[in-house]
Amino acid sequence: VKVKIPFGNKYLDAIFSVPEKKPTYGVILTHGAGGDMNFPHLVSLAAYLASHGVLCLRFTCKGLNVAYRTKAFKTVVEYLKLSDDYKLSGVFLAGRSMGSRAAASVVRQLSQNDDDDGFIQGLVCLSYPLHRPKLQSKLRDEDLLLIRHPVLFVSGSADEMCEKQLLEGVVSKIKAPKKIHWIDKANHGMAVKGRTTDDVMEEINVQVFSWLRENVQLEHK
Repeated sequence: VKVKIPFGNKYLDAIFSVPEKKPTYGVILTHGAGGDMNFPHLVSLAAYLASHGVLCLRFTCKGLNVAYRTKAFKTVVEYLKLSDDYKLSGVFLAGRSMGSRAAASVVRQLSQNDDDDGFIQGLVCLSYPLHRPKLQSKLRDEDLLLIRHPVLFVSGSADEMCEKQLLEGVVSKIKAPKKIHWIDKANHGMAVKGRTTDDVMEEINVQVFSWLRENVQLEHK
């Protein structure tokens, strides 16, 4: 279902992937610095989640400024929260690369506010860009360290923007429940020599869904 979400004097293009049965939970998903919501990994994940009963709303925001993308992400969260068509108990925020930075920023801001009403359930970071290539001294970890919601990282062990030891070091300081799933030998774009894209995407999709399920069950035992 295609929708246009009002954002200032513009609109954000978005697509709902809707499960057959009425969903209780949703995922809001966005892309990296290049591309848009039709990036194959996002389309694949959205379809997988919807086929397993989780609503997925993915959106395009072209801005290359993280603050701007964060603002757009917040607008989409509010839109889904107030939606009459889909009454959800909670939502997970997810993004790829720069989109995961924006998602992390939103989760941090909303969890620091006193009006955190439990709508945000957690955060999924696909290829989180912890540092610029070859610039490991400047880590983009300020939002991550303040997050109070469960967080899943799915990263390639050969990601040139997220050195394995550095991410493990940052994650060890996160106080909330957290998990890293390493895609062996994958680069920032999740390409692995000798493996098909579909094969890698299947691994990512299964990991994300099983983590979502664990975290929803934990809260509702």
